[in-house]
Order: sequence, then structure tokens, then C-alpha cells
Amino acid sequence: MKIDLHSHTKFSDGHLTPEELVLRAHTMQVDVLAITDHDTLAGLPLAHQTQAKQKRVMTIINGVEISTAWHGFDIHIVGLNVDVEDASLNSFLAEQSAIRKERAVKIGEKLQKCGFDGVLEKALNLAGVGQVTRAHFARVLVNEYGVATMDAAFKKYLGKGKRAAVKAVWPGMEQAISHIRAAGGQAVLAHPAHYDITAKWLRRLVNDFAHHGGQAIETAFPGINPDKQKLINELASEHNLLASAGSDFHFPSRWTELGRNLGIASHLKPVWHDWALPAHQ
Repeated sequence: MKIDLHSHTKFSDGHLTPEELVLRAHTMQVDVLAITDHDTLAGLPLAHQTQAKQKRVMTIINGVEISTAWHGFDIHIVGLNVDVEDASLNSFLAEQSAIRKERAVKIGEKLQKCGFDGVLEKALNLAGVGQVTRAHFARVLVNEYGVATMDAAFKKYLGKGKRAAVKAVWPGMEQAISHIRAAGGQAVLAHPAHYDITAKWLRRLVNDFAHHGGQAIETAFPGINPDKQKLINELASEHNLLASAGSDFHFPSRWTELGRNLGIASHLKPVWHDWALPAHQ
């Protein structure tokens, strides 16, 4: 069974519509797909509508990826199997969206001072129905203003401490965990190896996440260093966390693809161990 529990659509910083994402998941023979857009559930209805028209069985998991703050670091918490009608969660996500919009305005102002006239409007147009993110600004800088690459856009303008960097005032991860669990979901620490922190700080992060009621941790995702994966597996066992796996898919590329290389260690209990998945899967 091929399971991918971390993916994005145009409703945040993914390049595909929910319809296109579902169809690509079928092409890649994915059996269980979680759609986890940044701080929004808006793409899920279209994904379910698209799946309802397909002959091939695939389970779509209602998910979200919530931005939080922890000791000065931006930490992402994935919620799986959340109730999309939960009023408290939707109110919380509306607040997250407002933070994103406020940050976007400030980024636009800073980039304007760097000589990029009209960049905010272009980023908002690119985001369309979705949440505007730093990735949208980076894409605009590349497509419209001659910046060489996305990586260059972050290294020179959008990354931490750079000319157009704006620190969003995200809530603490305990708030995200609480809202996810109250909405019937499972809180998952996203891509722990991708944070720019030492092993000592990673241990502290996982400890705090578990202390606040976090239930699972992504142990398999693209580009993970084998030594770092070993440490993450150890931390999952130490804190009795379930193991999740996700590509963090945004668009097709050489480095990431839906459902690719997402196996978890055999001694860990998968986050889906008690899910009611179709029997033939």
C-alpha cells in the first residue's frame, strides 16, 4: 500500500489544483493521500469531488499544515483526519490566514524598497484562491524580475535575516496541537530534519511536541539524511510517537514525487495503524 500524508495544492504553495493533485496521485498509484495545505482546508472539497468521479479507489485524508513558533523557529504541525466543519479549528485557521496576509503586505513593502515595483499585487495574483506565501514572492521574483532561481530569491531577499525577510507572529505549537486534537485529528511534527537546528535542539523540540500532546512525527520524507533519520526514529520510539510519512509534494520534480521512498522503520507503529481503510488496500 502506497501512503503519502503530506501534500499541497494551489490553495497554499502547491502548483497543482486539487483536481490535478488527485489525478497525479492516481498516476503514481498512491492508495492513501493526505492533502495538507498551509493553514487552510479550502482545497479539500474539490479533491473529494474529483475522487468521487474516479474508478480507482483512493482514500483522501483531510489534513492541514499549521505554522507555529517555537523558541524563535518556525515549526510546522500537520493535522491528519481533522473535522473540516469544526468551528474552533476554522476560526483558528482564519487567524492564521490574517497573519499570512499581514506578513505578505510587509514583504511587499520591503521588496518595493529593493526596486521590485508591484511585487505584492503579482504575488497575490499568483496565489489566486490560495494562501499567499514566501514561495509565491520567490516565484514572482524569478518569473517577473530576473532573479535567477527560487533558491537565490530566498538567499538574497526572503530568507531569515535577508533584505525582505519578515518574521510572522505565529502561535505556539501547543495551540496548533490543541486545535487539531479538538477537531478529532492527529497532530504530526512535520519534516523534523529540515529545521536548521542541532541534534540537541531537535531532541528538545520533539520532547516539547510530545509534552504538549503531539501524537506522531514524520520519519520518512524526501532528502532526509540517514543519520538524521536514525535519530528521528530513536526519538519517535523514546516519546512513543506514531510514525508518519509524506513527500511534502508541491510540484513534480526530480527530488520529490507523490508516494516515492516513504517507507517507515518496521519497529515503529504507523500513524494509520488504526485507520478504517478499505479492506482491499
